[in-house]
Amino acid sequence: MAVAMMRRFCEGAALAALLTACAVPSPPPREDLVKEALPTLTMPAGWQAGQVAAGEAQADWWKGFGDSTLDTLIDEALANNADVRVAAARVERASAYAAAAGATIMPAVVGFARGGGKMGGDGSGLNGWAVNVSWEVDVWGRLRAQRNAATEQVLAAEADRVGARQSLAAAVARAWFVAIEAQLTEELLRRSLEANERLVVLANERQSVGAGDSLEVVQGEANVLATQDALRQAKLAIDQSRQALETLLGRYPAAALQAADHFPDVALDVPGGLPSQLLERRPDIIAAERRVAAAFDNVTVAKAARLPRLSLTAGVNSVNSDLFVLQSRDNPLFSAGASLFGTIYDFGALAAQVDVRSAERREAVARYAQAAMSAFAEVEGALSSNIALVERRALLAKQVQSLEQAVKIAQERVRVGSGDQRAVLQQQLVLYGVLQQQLKVDAQQRIERVNLLLALGGGIEA
Repeated sequence: MAVAMMRRFCEGAALAALLTACAVPSPPPREDLVKEALPTLTMPAGWQAGQVAAGEAQADWWKGFGDSTLDTLIDEALANNADVRVAAARVERASAYAAAAGATIMPAVVGFARGGGKMGGDGSGLNGWAVNVSWEVDVWGRLRAQRNAATEQVLAAEADRVGARQSLAAAVARAWFVAIEAQLTEELLRRSLEANERLVVLANERQSVGAGDSLEVVQGEANVLATQDALRQAKLAIDQSRQALETLLGRYPAAALQAADHFPDVALDVPGGLPSQLLERRPDIIAAERRVAAAFDNVTVAKAARLPRLSLTAGVNSVNSDLFVLQSRDNPLFSAGASLFGTIYDFGALAAQVDVRSAERREAVARYAQAAMSAFAEVEGALSSNIALVERRALLAKQVQSLEQAVKIAQERVRVGSGDQRAVLQQQLVLYGVLQQQLKVDAQQRIERVNLLLALGGGIEA
C-alpha cells in the first residue's frame, strides 16, 4: 500500500512539474547563426573559381579513381589508424556524458536494508528496510539545458569522427599518389643517368681523336654526378613516401610497401553543390555549429543556476526488532516532502558564471566563422588549382609530343649519317626532364582533386 501511495505521489508531482516548468530556449537556427557569425559576408550563387557538379559525393568518394589497391589501403587505414580510434572514443565519451546529464532529470531511487537480529553488528537487534525517492523539479530548465548541451557535444564529436575518417582517406590517397610519383621519377632518373654516362663515353672518344676537348668531358662527368645525386634523393623520397603511407595504415614504417607503376584515372566530375550547401555538409562546420548550440545551452544552464531549486522527496520504510518492542508506529511508514533551495548572496559568483558562458558562446560563434571562411577559401583554392593543373597538363603533353618527335628526328639523322649519337642523347635528356615535370603535375592533379573533394565536405557520410 505504502509503495503504491509513493508511486502515485511521484507520478502526480511529475505531471505537475511538467505542466508548470519553464520552456527551455532553443539555439538559434542555422540562418541566424550565419548572420551573426558572418554579418558582412555576401555568399555568391556559385563558386567563383569554377563550377562543380550538382549533388553530393558518395562517402567512399575515393573509389572514383578506379584504383582497387587504393580502396584496399583506405579500408585498412580506417580500420587500424589510431586517430580514427581516438575520434570514435571521443564520441563514446560524449555519449556517456549525455546519458549522465539526461539521468539527472529523472528521480533518484535509493534503497536500504538491514538484518541481523540478536547477533547484529551493533547489538541493537534492529531490522528493516527503506526506499527513498528524491527528485529535483526542473522548473527553470537548468537540467534540460544541461542535457541538451551534452547531446550537442555528442553530435559535434560524431561530426569530428566523420571528418577524421574523411581526412584519413584523403591523407592515404595523397600519400599513395606521392609514392607512385617517387617510384616513376626514380625510373626516369635511371634513364637520365644512363644517357649522361653514355655522353661521357662519347666525350672521351671525341677527345681521344681530337674532335673534342676536356671541357666536354668534365661537363659530362658533372652531369653524371648531378644525376646520381638526384637519383639518391629519389630513393630517399620513395622510402619516406612508403613510410608515411605505412604509418597511416597502422603498419610499422619499414618502407616495404610497393607503389603502383602508373597513376589511376582522374574522375572528371566532382559533385559539390553550391557555397550555401557547404555549411550543411562539411563535418568541421557541422561540429562548430553543434558546439555553438552547446554553448547556447550552457548559458541557459548558468542563468537558471541563479534561480531557486525545488526538490521533492518521498520514502517508505519498515523497522522491527527481535530484542525490544518499538513504540507505536505505522509499519511500513510513508513520508513525503519538498524543499526549496536558493542562493541569497554570493558576491556575484553566479553572475560571473553567466558572463563566462556568454563569452564561451561568442568564442564558439567566432570559431564557426573561422571554419566557414576556411572552408570557402579551401574550395575556391582547390578549384583554381584543379583548373590550372588541367591546363598545364595539356601544355606539357604537347611539349612531350614535340620532344619525342625531336628524338626521332635526331635518330633519323644518325641513321642517314648527318648527325651523331650525342644529339640523340641530349634530346632524350631534355625529354626526360619534361617527363619528370609531367609526373609532378600528374601527382599534383590527383592530390588537388582529393583536396577539392575533402574541401567540399567529403561524402554523404558527413
